Amino acid sequence: MEVISGGVCAAKGFLSGGIHCGIRKNKTKKDLALIYSETRCAAASVYTQNLVKGAPLTVTEKNIRDGYAKAIICNSGNANTCNSDGIIKAELMCELTANALNISPSDVIVASTGVIGQTLDIVPIKNGIPLLVQSLGINSTAAAEAIMTTDLRIKEYAVSFMLGKKRCSLGAIAKGSGMICPNMATMLIFITTDVAISPEMLKKALLTDVKNSFNMISVDGDTSTNDMVSVLANGLSGNEEIVCEGEDFKKFTNALGVVTKALCKMIARDGEGATKLLECTVSQAKSESDAKLVSKSIICSSLVKAAMFGEDANWGRILCAAGYSKANIDVTKIDVSFKSEAGEITVCKSGSGIDFSEKSAKSILKKDEIQILVNLNAGDSSATAWGCDLTYDYVKINGDYRT
Repeated sequence: MEVISGGVCAAKGFLSGGIHCGIRKNKTKKDLALIYSETRCAAASVYTQNLVKGAPLTVTEKNIRDGYAKAIICNSGNANTCNSDGIIKAELMCELTANALNISPSDVIVASTGVIGQTLDIVPIKNGIPLLVQSLGINSTAAAEAIMTTDLRIKEYAVSFMLGKKRCSLGAIAKGSGMICPNMATMLIFITTDVAISPEMLKKALLTDVKNSFNMISVDGDTSTNDMVSVLANGLSGNEEIVCEGEDFKKFTNALGVVTKALCKMIARDGEGATKLLECTVSQAKSESDAKLVSKSIICSSLVKAAMFGEDANWGRILCAAGYSKANIDVTKIDVSFKSEAGEITVCKSGSGIDFSEKSAKSILKKDEIQILVNLNAGDSSATAWGCDLTYDYVKINGDYRT
């Protein structure tokens, strides 16, 4: 497997574009993105677990019920959520896109992100779609920019790999900075691949993957109303279609996992106001479920996140979060260490404190990527979760987000 450039345009037959159409007041911010496949694709999506869902999710779920799509349209700056005309506007976005591309509206995935509860003005989108279609090309950066809200970094990643004698590619773009909590979906992820795979197996791969990738992220504990993960597979690599589990399906899911986990780290690192990427790995748990419960509980803890911001090796907060995780653990067996490029230090053994150098610990926690290593000493299962520190700027960003 090889990491390549191109994002959602790395795979054969995919084009993307992004423009400023006028939804956002800042004219330097792109706010409308389009991804398009030359041929019809197998399609699958996973949606937020929030009971308050954006209208685009409802429309997308209906459109890809047959397992196929050909394009993705997404606006930023307005979530089109909690609006009486939300469904109408989302369907109109599909129709406008379909007309411009000469495809069926039911072959369009639609997404929106931004402020909740404000009526979406469809006029800028209607006027902008012709220019958006003209902007389609093999560089995915413009599309990646257009789906950003409070994100500070563009998020795109792609890999190539072999299925039989065919070279295949899989790439993605993502947005996600706030309202990120481990309940699918909590962000926008658009994945494209030229692998030939049935809609059923594509959905199975996606549903399995998100349990170990996007469901293991937390920035602030808030589950978004709008966000989803969508994947399109157009089959243009020419591989033998994947219709059941086997070696090719395993290779495909491995490639998918490499891309999604890379995006997880990008999203966690770009958490609103964040200065550090936190990665919590729980090992030697009795079960994978226990490992996930503990790692997510730790990564979600505001006190742990604040301690990491303050470069404070306050391991008691980690044990506290493990203790209320509802996992089946023996707290008297837990070991805790911190690790970064500056080194590794153990701060807790068998659930109790040990002597360690606060100076050494602080130098490790000064780095912008911190690993929290928790050994439960109870089994052979493990799990990893990703998050970020909690800073003063998080409050500043969200205190006046709407106004």
